[in-house]
Amino acid sequence: MWNQLVVKLIHDAPRYLGGFCRRCIKLAPCVGPNASPGSSTPLVPSGIHSSRVSNRPWRILFFGSDDFAVESLKRLHESQTEGPDGVVDSLEVVTLPRNVPVRKFAEQHELRIHEWPQVESRGQFDVGVVVSFGCLLQEQLINTFPYGILNVHPSLLPRWRGPAPVFHTILHGDKLTGVTIMQIRPRRFDVGPILNQGLYEVPEKSTADELGGTLAALGARLLIDTLRNLPERIANRSEQAREGATFAPKISSSLSWLVWEEQTCEQIDRLYRAIGSRVHLRTIWMGHAIKLLDFVGNCDVPLTEISHFSAVPGSIHYHKESNMLSVCCKDGWVGFRTVMLKKRLSAADFFNGYLHRSVLKKSPSHNDCRFQSYREKTGSASFLRNKTSR
Repeated sequence: MWNQLVVKLIHDAPRYLGGFCRRCIKLAPCVGPNASPGSSTPLVPSGIHSSRVSNRPWRILFFGSDDFAVESLKRLHESQTEGPDGVVDSLEVVTLPRNVPVRKFAEQHELRIHEWPQVESRGQFDVGVVVSFGCLLQEQLINTFPYGILNVHPSLLPRWRGPAPVFHTILHGDKLTGVTIMQIRPRRFDVGPILNQGLYEVPEKSTADELGGTLAALGARLLIDTLRNLPERIANRSEQAREGATFAPKISSSLSWLVWEEQTCEQIDRLYRAIGSRVHLRTIWMGHAIKLLDFVGNCDVPLTEISHFSAVPGSIHYHKESNMLSVCCKDGWVGFRTVMLKKRLSAADFFNGYLHRSVLKKSPSHNDCRFQSYREKTGSASFLRNKTSR
């Protein structure tokens, strides 16, 4: 008798539930058999079969700050207006108190904004999304989301965990990168299980800004794809591999100091493409810091134009036809069209005002006609020597 009632209840469940909106059905978190030991992140809310909710629209709380995050927020907002085909039912934003790009987007599109760290989320949202937020979320907050909190990270985790994966991808010459969608865990950044990954081949000579823009768009698409089948993605999630993990710390201005004796043309080229739009490359000229701008790349200097003392690292050659300064490094010459000393100077201005006077001295000193390396304890030379690569 009891078994017959159970069978009838299961058979008639769709008819009983059909008249209720999804918010009337309580989603109770549970830890399924595939959950990681010690993890409180739910797999699928109990009481509802995954096939019933795999394409449902989600109530989402978004955490983000910069332009990279805006791309995912923009795509989520678009999905909210797509009707039955969208994956977003409601969308609210958590961001920093200052005027960051995510705040501007949220204000322009009249999205409700929560001031970090004052966030109340219990019972209001199904899933959280974190993109380039930079703040560690507490376990208590994470556990208020029945489906946990997703993170869009621009690398193929476990490679380049940390706040600056795009910069380090360029800096270390990686040929392959991508985007990872993972579930965050408390107390540590970028160590959670992987739900989805998309690969991307790094174009030759790509800058960090160019790569970041491409990965932001890829990440936004991958996020929507993950949300379309979120319960299944969570059920089939995979832990990150222990081998191959590398850390991508914030870019420090100390990286911008060039060490001509130790850095190759390729390393200087990658350094410029990684940080040049934010931090100018620097060296020393006659005891003063000088910024090197408008990088040209590897260049050739004819042997007939090199004096007997100028083929050592740091040596400078002015090429009049191209209005360029060539500087000798470990394995060749790299060129710059502009420098910044007391003011911005073209290569011709620098030659005429500074370098030419040094060359014409009666007893020209080797050091007078070259750039000097400057080493900090955490400077670029030691960083590049200890780099890892694929």
